[in-house]
Amino acid sequence: MPHPKAHQALCTHTHLFPGARCRLQGLPDPAAFAAAPEPTDVYLRFSDGTATAAELHTETPTGPSLTVTAYTTAAGTSIEDSTWAVKEFTQKEGEVELTIGTSNRA
Repeated sequence: MPHPKAHQALCTHTHLFPGARCRLQGLPDPAAFAAAPEPTDVYLRFSDGTATAAELHTETPTGPSLTVTAYTTAAGTSIEDSTWAVKEFTQKEGEVELTIGTSNRA
């Protein structure tokens, strides 16, 4: 179950990788968030219907990152805990698109 205050993010694939994109939904001011992201709980929903919890971190000097808990894809592939750099935040309509960068295992 997602954290009650988690923002849902729809991902375009079954897992994250450099260049993958997720659209963060339900933000009160997407333009402000894209310009100055803040830490938040996230509930990732992948294209195969699986989901997992994540945390968006914005502290420096490392820059923004997304820490994702382990999950299993619908095809049965186990995905370990991981932390991904977030390369870019872009406002897209009423959502904020996150572009994923490199991974560092959690």
